[in-house]
Amino acid sequence: MNLKYNIHIRDRHRTIAAIDNFTIPQNGVTFLFGESGIGKSMISKAIYGLLDPDELQININSKNYQDYLNEALTKEIKKNSFFVFQEPSSHLNPLLKLKKQLAEGSLIYAKNEQEILSRLWNTTNDSSIKKILNIYPKPYRPSGGEKQRILLAMAFKKINVLSNQNNPSLPTFFVFDEPTGSLDNNYRNLFLNILFEKYRQKPFTTLIITHDYSIISEVYRKYPHLLERIHFMELVRKDEASVSLNDFYAEEYLNWLDRTRRKTHDLQEIKSSPNKTLLKLENGFEVFGRRFSIYKDAGHTMPAPLVIRRGELIYLKAASGVGKTTLAKIVMGLIPAKKLHLNLSGFKITEKKTRKFWQKRIWGKKASLVFQHADEALNLNAGVKDIFAGLKTSKKLTANILKFKLKELFDNGVSDSFLNKKTAFLSGGQKQRLNLLRALILDADLIILDEPLNGLDFNSIKKILAILEKKRMEGKGLLMISHNEEIFDSVVDEDHVYYLNYV
Repeated sequence: MNLKYNIHIRDRHRTIAAIDNFTIPQNGVTFLFGESGIGKSMISKAIYGLLDPDELQININSKNYQDYLNEALTKEIKKNSFFVFQEPSSHLNPLLKLKKQLAEGSLIYAKNEQEILSRLWNTTNDSSIKKILNIYPKPYRPSGGEKQRILLAMAFKKINVLSNQNNPSLPTFFVFDEPTGSLDNNYRNLFLNILFEKYRQKPFTTLIITHDYSIISEVYRKYPHLLERIHFMELVRKDEASVSLNDFYAEEYLNWLDRTRRKTHDLQEIKSSPNKTLLKLENGFEVFGRRFSIYKDAGHTMPAPLVIRRGELIYLKAASGVGKTTLAKIVMGLIPAKKLHLNLSGFKITEKKTRKFWQKRIWGKKASLVFQHADEALNLNAGVKDIFAGLKTSKKLTANILKFKLKELFDNGVSDSFLNKKTAFLSGGQKQRLNLLRALILDADLIILDEPLNGLDFNSIKKILAILEKKRMEGKGLLMISHNEEIFDSVVDEDHVYYLNYV
């Protein structure tokens, strides 16, 4: 038996999410993809019973939300399940030490807590874990990744509690909302390993919300024997107010990845002219009291200047928090750095250059930047068309040209009502596409892209990569910063990869 829901959610002004036949295979593992802000989290919270009926108008299966919450099945599912929130701080209590929170409610009856923590931290050092457990969680302590692993440990403890009950018909609904958003691939794979190990012991209904398409490769590589019980689904926008749940064909992603790898290999013989250097950042600069270095190898043994020529796509790698975004902002003159020696489109730049120089000579002319977070880059109170007002483009940006550009990235067409829609009311994926287009439309020689695929669905990812390839063929230089390593390792050959680290 599957769990089936018709869901309609609105606030005082508009419909937030509406979907018919949201079906979750019972005792299966479902990976749910879809652009950011399309409603994946809200729909899941509605089913689980986490929304406030006083703040939102919610209807599930033709029942008002309060009646749905009072149903015996809803109560039983919530009792036997766990919800891992996308933002762990929204769940953790700052007034309780983490070790206390790990033993709240039914979790106190769970066994093997230490084993779960050791595996999630990939360590046998109990003292390092004990230090974390004695912390009262604060915004920046422990780290986001550590908080996320604490919530995962709670979920696994709850699964252990259920495993000890000899009742295979218990209804369950374990939701993992972006469970690996703050984890690198190694810790992501540790999470998957524990999850599927426990699933093999006793199946439970699981929904994993993610933007990490490389998780598909890991599942196919490590867990092919479970593929009959694993489902890949995608939430797709039907119109401005409603969405549908579609099958996501994993083979399409894997085949696309393979074709991209082969194409990249074939293009390795295409060399850029050495006389067309757009950027050269000499190795070594200081910012925030740290000295940073750039390398040509992952082991950080081969220091080298960062060089970008016309027609090159360069991929900059570093661990999360090391300073990739900081480097991008230094190149754009948004953050001052000491001992800076930068050549950008023929301009020799040191730490003495003033902000006025960047405004007059660089911004939007020689270089443009796609910011990591669309909400920080866009005026959320402006209409969509107003986001592009005042941009100094090579050709006049008429309404027709703007519509044509927008249609390259928006599947459902670009109506006048969409052009006038307040940016704050767009989904995260829609805002990210505007964020990208706003930088690309300037037609600068150097384009820096900081996490450009954030919050995008697979179809949008393919479109963005096609546009970037077109820009590269036009002779633009592109600097890519992204945690989507599987995708960009396929797009960029090793000769065009650099590594950043601080000393």
